[in-house]
Amino acid sequence: MFFQSWSEFWAMGGYGFYVWLSYGISLLTIVILIAQSVRGKKKVFESVRREQQREQRLARGQS
Repeated sequence: MFFQSWSEFWAMGGYGFYVWLSYGISLLTIVILIAQSVRGKKKVFESVRREQQREQRLARGQS
């Protein structure tokens, strides 16, 4: 698509609000998904680390 000016590009033939709103919502959704994934990964690693420490303590206590 070819636009004569930047203002035409942003307006997108009168549909700019909807186009940019959809881009914004999509970007926000992706950012939230990435943040939740990173947080979830950290929680899993922390849980595994705690479980390993617990198992080591139990093994030391039984020997």
